[in-house]
Amino acid sequence: MTVHSPSQNKYAIVGAGLMGRLLAVALAKRGAQVDLFDQGNSDASSSAARIAAAMLAPLAESAITEDSVVRMGLHSLPRWKQLLAELSAPVFFQQDGTLILWHRQDASEAERFHAHLERNCRNNALLTAPKTLGHDALQEIEPAVADRFTQGLFLPNEGQLDNRQLLDALLIELKSTQVNCHWNAVVNLDNLRKDVGYQRVIDCRGTGAKAAWSMNTKQNTLRGVRGEVVRLYAPEVKLRRPTRLIHPRYPIYIAPKENDVYVVGATEIESDDLSEMSVRSAMELLSAVYTVHSGFAEARILEMSTQCRPTLKNNLPEIRTRKDHGLADLMMINGLYRHGFMIAPAVLDCALEILGEGVSNTALELGFNITNETGNVEATACV
Repeated sequence: MTVHSPSQNKYAIVGAGLMGRLLAVALAKRGAQVDLFDQGNSDASSSAARIAAAMLAPLAESAITEDSVVRMGLHSLPRWKQLLAELSAPVFFQQDGTLILWHRQDASEAERFHAHLERNCRNNALLTAPKTLGHDALQEIEPAVADRFTQGLFLPNEGQLDNRQLLDALLIELKSTQVNCHWNAVVNLDNLRKDVGYQRVIDCRGTGAKAAWSMNTKQNTLRGVRGEVVRLYAPEVKLRRPTRLIHPRYPIYIAPKENDVYVVGATEIESDDLSEMSVRSAMELLSAVYTVHSGFAEARILEMSTQCRPTLKNNLPEIRTRKDHGLADLMMINGLYRHGFMIAPAVLDCALEILGEGVSNTALELGFNITNETGNVEATACV
């Protein structure tokens, strides 16, 4: 098999959300010709990445996800610093850890959560153990909540970025690297693959690729998981870092962005419904965030948003490649679920290695699923 470097190839990328933009910019900077297609506008308003909190929290997420995703998150944290440093427009990035809080009646649930994190740290030496905070330590690390909480957990080294600033900065890079962007374009993958000018067609459409991922019922089918987020302007609050509330019904997260803007979310609903936020969800989110800080009572609601996270059957990300005689090679990237920003650089690195070398050592190290298909014969490597 002849392996081509990206600079020798012309690529069609379908889907200009987070992964599509990252990959298009990376390939263009390596000298490749890139055509980027998206059925929406350049503002990514139809992308799940547009409403995300963009928290980079491998230890916090280790409570609910597989070790491979945690390793991808750990790989991605330093890579985000490198990727953001290469952009011409600034993007808010913070790595001041995550704060975990709970009300007194939920102390037993907090103990189980703490024990789970410590167990994960023992199994993965790259994770930094959580620190128990008494009232004085909480007062020092996050004084804004010390009047309502007497204890907490601090997860060092975790971070966040501003998702919308990043999408806008990547749009600038698409223009400067001369990526050919086709907005409001509905394309057919098979027709693109018949174009003799393309060596590879890359599908990054998220939930828009549901039909393509579901053609073979034996494979990992794709679904949407609905999330609901409120953006608030709360100048009285002054939280310094992403904060999570342990609660049996409302386990919310609060991600402080620049200029006193806070992204608040929690809900996960097994549904592809993209209609407006329900009254119940709005009331639960706003009630829960008020219990964290009374200053949210005077906050201004900037936006209530919903979106569906692209999720595979096993809740894990996957890259699928396919070769068919007479057609351009196909790569499909999907299933980033709720961890899109946390793991995106790891997925990017794996995809670039496959495109440049035919294999990905990074995927082997991280335990990332790569599925290779040839015609009607499938060779699956779940590493």
